[in-house]
Amino acid sequence: MLTERYRRADAAAPSYPEVGATRAAVFGGAEAEPGLDGAGLPTGYHVLRRRVRIGHGERTWRAARTVVLGWGMQFSAGATVYPLDAVPEVGQTVLVTTRIGPVPITAPCRVVWTVDEADRAGFGYGTLPGHPERGEEAFVVTRDAAGDVWCTILAFSRPATWYARLGGPAGRLVQRWITRRYLSAFDGLDG
Repeated sequence: MLTERYRRADAAAPSYPEVGATRAAVFGGAEAEPGLDGAGLPTGYHVLRRRVRIGHGERTWRAARTVVLGWGMQFSAGATVYPLDAVPEVGQTVLVTTRIGPVPITAPCRVVWTVDEADRAGFGYGTLPGHPERGEEAFVVTRDAAGDVWCTILAFSRPATWYARLGGPAGRLVQRWITRRYLSAFDGLDG
């Protein structure tokens, strides 16, 4: 069943037109594109932005980079990623399955940008048809000049399915809960 769903998702185009907008919003400056708001995000979407300090130093940086580029944030949130050997690289389609109570929700996504540099690493993925939401989410770790390591999660989304629309404000609560679980992937890295 996942194989067929994956095949359909892999052949589909993103379900939103502003592909890559989270990159512009996370990094700003020269990466910002025309037609986006001052923060680099498209209008008409709910925005979630969370930035937290993970820790300090080379060891923390290396561990945080491994977590974000190895789907560790998704696993920490209780999600599975299909295919199991998927690597976050541009064009990679994945099925991310989470559970809301006993109900599994499989969300088709495609990696739309990546970064892996000396002081920043991460990726953004966007929704494909069949995802309950429409939009994009970014997972990035950075190291500043002082050696502090930070994680930024940025998402813009709006409902794409009847059940996401029906969920309304409860859907935003679920999104914040999952974000906290994403960030729990970094618990204990600094020490």
